[in-house]
Amino acid sequence: MFWQILSILLAAALLVLHLRWRQNCLRIQAQGSAALDRLREQQRQQAAQIQTRQETLFNSMVEGLLLLDPQGRIQLANRAFGELFEVATDVRGMTVLEVLRQHELTGLLARVEAERQVLGYQLKLGGFADRSVEINAAGILGQDGEGQGTVLVFHDLTRLKLLERTREEFVANVSHELRTPLSLIKGYVETLIDGARDNPEVCLRFLQTIHRNAERLHFLIEDLLIISELESGRVTLNVEELPLVPLVDRVLEDFKNQARSKNVTLTNAVAQGVVRADANRLHQVLGNLVGNAIKYGRNDGHVTLSAAPAALGLIEVCVQDDGPGIAPESLERVFERFYRVDKARSREQGGTGLGLSIVKHIVQNHGGRVWAKSEPGKGSSFFFTLPGAD
Repeated sequence: MFWQILSILLAAALLVLHLRWRQNCLRIQAQGSAALDRLREQQRQQAAQIQTRQETLFNSMVEGLLLLDPQGRIQLANRAFGELFEVATDVRGMTVLEVLRQHELTGLLARVEAERQVLGYQLKLGGFADRSVEINAAGILGQDGEGQGTVLVFHDLTRLKLLERTREEFVANVSHELRTPLSLIKGYVETLIDGARDNPEVCLRFLQTIHRNAERLHFLIEDLLIISELESGRVTLNVEELPLVPLVDRVLEDFKNQARSKNVTLTNAVAQGVVRADANRLHQVLGNLVGNAIKYGRNDGHVTLSAAPAALGLIEVCVQDDGPGIAPESLERVFERFYRVDKARSREQGGTGLGLSIVKHIVQNHGGRVWAKSEPGKGSSFFFTLPGAD
């Protein structure tokens, strides 16, 4: 009997020990599972943070970026790439040729595979107006030396190309504008030296021509300096409240003799209006516009200045003539530097080709805008806006 009771107690003790062991095992297992879950969650969060940082870094790049897999399919394209090529869809899994339709890129990728790196490759994009890009490409190698993909970086050269073309045009135009009066001055001086100075009538006529062309050079250089200052933002405006009526009267008074020589009637149709502007610069704007209206308008014509309130507290000023007008294809370009509607006539009358460009920059520096309207045979109207008085 004793042994039976002892056996039962022993069995019970073993059962209790087993149950406690099992509970401990389950608790340890649960703790281990929870720790493993926490570890997995930490790893997932870290991976997500790394991916977010990478995407933020790639999308903050100014250059377009493509990452290709070993099969040449896109794994990653940053925001700048989409903006550069106007691609709004998800391009992952597609080839570069499918996205851009530029067959030259097939040859570029073949070069990268052979040479491992291609730098400074320039591509003019078909289908994009005057768009050029520079591509730097490199192959990605694994530890075993095998290719793991390709990275391509696209840099937009369009603005640089435009600036370079503008610079070349500017240099060519300035050289041409300087060459003509300098050649005339040089020729007449040489003629005077060779003996023409002994003839008083010829000498006077030659000196007048030299003086006229020297003045032309002077005005050209002055206009170049002004437009350089305006474009660089170095001009400081002395802005004040200016009543338009007396200012327009002064401008028209300055051009009274020029208008009389062509029998042109000048009219101040500005009833009232006060603008916030630099008096000297505004006088220059009105002077350039009135001078052009008289110069390129018709004989016995009319030039009228008017003003009216516009939106957003602006004042709209208009200089109108009844001359031959401007052709539509020229109207959009009249504010470009050195652009002339009638080149022969402009040079004959001594214009520098910079007056309207100066007008545009002065108005823009005041926070306004400038534009023109015209119909051939019906005259031209030049408008600009300036801030009105508070």
